[in-house]
Amino acid sequence: MSFYRYDAYPKGRKMKGFESLLLIGLVFTLFSSGVNKTVAVGNEVRSETLRLHIIANSDSEEDQALKLKVRDAVLEATGELFAEVSGKTEAVAAAEYSSDDIKSIAESVIAEEGFDYDVQVEVTEMWFETRSYEGFALPAGDYDAVRIIIGAGEGKNWWCVMYPALCIPGAEAEAAAKYGENAGFITGSGFEIRFVIIEWFEEFKRLFNK
Repeated sequence: MSFYRYDAYPKGRKMKGFESLLLIGLVFTLFSSGVNKTVAVGNEVRSETLRLHIIANSDSEEDQALKLKVRDAVLEATGELFAEVSGKTEAVAAAEYSSDDIKSIAESVIAEEGFDYDVQVEVTEMWFETRSYEGFALPAGDYDAVRIIIGAGEGKNWWCVMYPALCIPGAEAEAAAKYGENAGFITGSGFEIRFVIIEWFEEFKRLFNK
C-alpha cells in the first residue's frame, strides 16, 4: 500500500491570495500586540511621573544662569517634600499645596541675583516630546508637571522628573525602583524604537482630538 504525501508548500508553489492575507494578518496582529503593550507601558510611566519644567526669561547668558539657580533652590527645598509621599497622586497634591512656597523660593533667588522678574508657578498637565536625561529617557505624551515661568518665559526650558526624584544626582536607583517593573522601560537599552512608536501614537491622538 502506498501513501500519498502532501507538502503544505511544495517547492516552487506560490501562496494563494487568501494565504497571503492570513500571513499579513498574523504579522499585523503580532505587531499590533507589541505596539499596544508599548503604549500601555508608556501610559503607566506617565501616570507615575510628576515632571518639573522651568522656563527662563530669555536666552541671555544671565537669564539662563538664573534659571539654573532657581532650579537648584527649588530642588533642594522640595527634596524633603516628596521624600515621604507614597505615590504620584500624593506628589501632585503636595506640589499643589506647596505651590506658593515654591514661588516664594524662586522669587527669593531672583531678588538675590538682582533681578525683578515675576514668577508663575502652576501644577498642570502639559505635552512633552521624548526626552533623554542622564541614564534614562521618558516617552512623549501629556504629563502632570510643576511649571515655573520666570519673567517673560521666552528662554530655553529645563526639565526633569520631580517624582520619582530623578532630578537629584545619585537618586536614579531609588527612583527607578518606584517605577517597579516599568523601570527597564525608561532605563534599558533599545528604548529608542519603543519611544518612536509611542511618540507616533501620541501625536496621532493629538491631531485626531484637535
